Amino acid sequence: MTEFATPEGLEHVSYYKSPRDNRVVAIHIRAGFNEFEKFPPFMETDAEREHIRKSYNIDPESERRNKAHITDDSWPLQVIMLNRDPGGTTAAHYHVPDVPLPDHPTRHQILLCQSGSARIGVYSTEGDFLGDVALKPHDLILMLEGHEVEFLEKGTRLIEIKQGPFPVTDEADKVDLQDKVAAQ
Repeated sequence: MTEFATPEGLEHVSYYKSPRDNRVVAIHIRAGFNEFEKFPPFMETDAEREHIRKSYNIDPESERRNKAHITDDSWPLQVIMLNRDPGGTTAAHYHVPDVPLPDHPTRHQILLCQSGSARIGVYSTEGDFLGDVALKPHDLILMLEGHEVEFLEKGTRLIEIKQGPFPVTDEADKVDLQDKVAAQ
C-alpha cells in the first residue's frame, strides 16, 4: 500500500495506524469537515481542468476548495467529500476499473452516524487496539481492518457500507480478534 500521510493541522480527520508498520487501519471523518484544500483532487493538465468544467459545471479552481479525496487513490474503497454550490452538477456516468482491483486481506467498511452516538473501537488485524472513535450525527469512519461497535444512545442509527458480495452467512467472513489474540 502506498504511504498516505496525515496533513498537518487537520481538525476533522484522524488516521489510525498500526504500530507495527504504520499502515492506515481506519480513517475517522467528523461532522463539520471543511479542510478541502488539504485533500485536493487530481487536476494537473488543461485537459483535466476542461473535463472538470464540462462534467461538473464548475470552475476547476473552486473544485480544489470544494472536493476532497480523503483516501489513497490505490485503495479499493474511495471516500470523497463534496461541498458544491447550487448549479454544480455531476453528469450521468459510471466507473470501470482501469486496473485489476487490489487484493487486500480484509473487506473495507464505512459507518456513517445518522442519529445518536456510537463508540467504535479500532483494531489492527493482529489485535492491536489503536483507539476509540465516538461517532456523532453526520460523522463517518472508514475501517480497513478490525473494529468493534457499541451503540451509546437509544435511537442510534448507523449506515454501514462495505465491500461485497455479502457472504453466505453473517459469520462466514468474520475473524474474532479475541480468539486470535488469545491464540498468540
